[in-house]
Amino acid sequence: MTEPDASATNIADGSAYVGSQAGTVHGDVNTYMTFADTSPKEKFETGVRCLDGDMTGRAWRLINEAFMADYQTDRVRFYRLLALVSGRTRRELSKEEAAALRNAQSRRHITGDDEWAEGLKVLHRLLDSTGKSEADSRILLKEVDALGARRRALILRHLESFLEGSLKDQVWHQAWKLAEENRMAGDRVDRVRKFFQPNPARPQRRESQPPAIPPSTWIQAVAATAIFAVATVHIGYLLAQGGQISALPAYLLSIVGGFFGARDGVEWRFRVVRRRAKDREYGTPRQRVTNAPPSGFTRQVDHRFDYYFAKYVPRGVERDIWLAATAGIRRNMRDEVVDVYRERRIGVEKIAWLIRYRAGEVKDRWERGALWSYREELATPPSMKAVTVLGLTALVVGGVWAVGDAVAADPLSAARSALLVLACGWIAFRAWLRIILEHRRHAADEAESKQAKEGDDAAFARWRAKLADKPKDREMADWLDYDRKVLLNEALRHYELKMSDVITHAFIETPASSSARARVLRGPWRYKKYRLLMFLLTADGVRELTITLDFEQGSFHVQRRANYRFDMIAAVRVSQSDNGEQTFELALVNGQKVHVEGTDPGPEELQQGEEPGTVSEATQDASGLRRTLHVLEGIAAEGKGWITQEHHREGKEQGAA
Repeated sequence: MTEPDASATNIADGSAYVGSQAGTVHGDVNTYMTFADTSPKEKFETGVRCLDGDMTGRAWRLINEAFMADYQTDRVRFYRLLALVSGRTRRELSKEEAAALRNAQSRRHITGDDEWAEGLKVLHRLLDSTGKSEADSRILLKEVDALGARRRALILRHLESFLEGSLKDQVWHQAWKLAEENRMAGDRVDRVRKFFQPNPARPQRRESQPPAIPPSTWIQAVAATAIFAVATVHIGYLLAQGGQISALPAYLLSIVGGFFGARDGVEWRFRVVRRRAKDREYGTPRQRVTNAPPSGFTRQVDHRFDYYFAKYVPRGVERDIWLAATAGIRRNMRDEVVDVYRERRIGVEKIAWLIRYRAGEVKDRWERGALWSYREELATPPSMKAVTVLGLTALVVGGVWAVGDAVAADPLSAARSALLVLACGWIAFRAWLRIILEHRRHAADEAESKQAKEGDDAAFARWRAKLADKPKDREMADWLDYDRKVLLNEALRHYELKMSDVITHAFIETPASSSARARVLRGPWRYKKYRLLMFLLTADGVRELTITLDFEQGSFHVQRRANYRFDMIAAVRVSQSDNGEQTFELALVNGQKVHVEGTDPGPEELQQGEEPGTVSEATQDASGLRRTLHVLEGIAAEGKGWITQEHHREGKEQGAA
């Protein structure tokens, strides 16, 4: 079965794929949030987190804004340079960015002598490395290795494309080795799935229905009881006045027997009524519910119950038999969950843990033989039945005896009192029976509700503890970056290329079919399964690979390879929606097309503090879509001449420096 929290995905013809429509948003994580009054330091720290999350465009804007606001330290300058060149070649810098790089390289302000100052020195020397000899490259690599692990990892991650020549190959080899060693680290397989789990909603107790006793029932009970008591005493008085002493013990015995018979009879009745009610709620083992579930929230809850009950099947039981036997239980639990959570505006994904727990609990009770234990608990003991029968027998026999003797003493008065006893006793008994049964029902519902809440609270605590090590968005970005490097290395090996043979490379990341997704506030969507489009641009043309990546397992396979010359690219069509979402279509002269659409966050999924377009912008920034569009649009317009022009432009800029 397919888990119902898997998001739907639109898939177009050919190589087209688009994002899913629903996902988890971790609204309690403010990793990427900034505000109008954010200080330069806070803006810089947010920019660093954006860089760690692969949102290099936003990282550069925030870090540069902090820098221009006179927040200038060696650490700020180090990250500013990284954000400027991250994942790009020199030819991909805009004029403004190239000028900023030249200015930073010419000034080289280094104010301290700590680890960040040393890292900044090494970074400057690496950016100056064009045209360096092999010996100089080895010296630079030794300097990189001498840095702390954090700064070394940052340089290897963000400079893989910017460097050139033999140094590029050597740095790439180290970056690939680091990726290979760390891509499955940090208990990735177990923890990645937790990122896609929403913050669970706290369990809520279902309020039991209060006793439904109309005022008329209370009036009947009190009035009839009062008249019954007076009439009963009057019959005893007639017996004593008439000298019927022998009938008095029988009369008293009938009263005592009636009391105990009525007491146990009420309990007997409660057990029968309670058992029938639970049979109606839970369904008998042979009962099957066939009515179709309604739409909306109720349908979603119903699907969850269906999924988890089909998943958690007791050992040795056929699934169809299990589902048929528990149909009533599922219906009852579904109704309870819908009743409690529908008006709280809580999405079903936040209570999926509760539904899963309830399904697992039913399975455990079945295996323990306790699923229908209420039948035994509510069974009437033989002793209770005996007391009821004997007590009522004593009431009838003793009552008839006493009334007969009373009639002999005073026929009219005794007959009147006997009629009142019978009529008012019956009315009082029925009224008090309803009152007692309602209060007993309410007390039993309250006890069951309290017990269920205690179990839910314990399950909630266990689930929260299990999610405590949910990975941060930075870790998700690190793992994805490692995957990209491993995939890129596989492509280089397949085509027998060195990294220095690649003019530039680019990835476009989109969700695979029916992939669950999640994000933090203002962060990019992360997916359980990706479909990656990789472009390798060399002097001979373009290598294009389509790859499916199971991000949770860290496994992948190549679905399609295509090679074509630059002059085979007929057109690149780009469109942009109002919220900033971009799509492009790459058309080749042979008629083949590659169509990629960005992920639309949907206005209903925006959280407080997010504006339309921010999620698409973050997702496209992290996915590499904009960078790839820049490269492919240039090639589509100029062909191979684009590379020559870019080299020429780069040479002029370096000469100007």
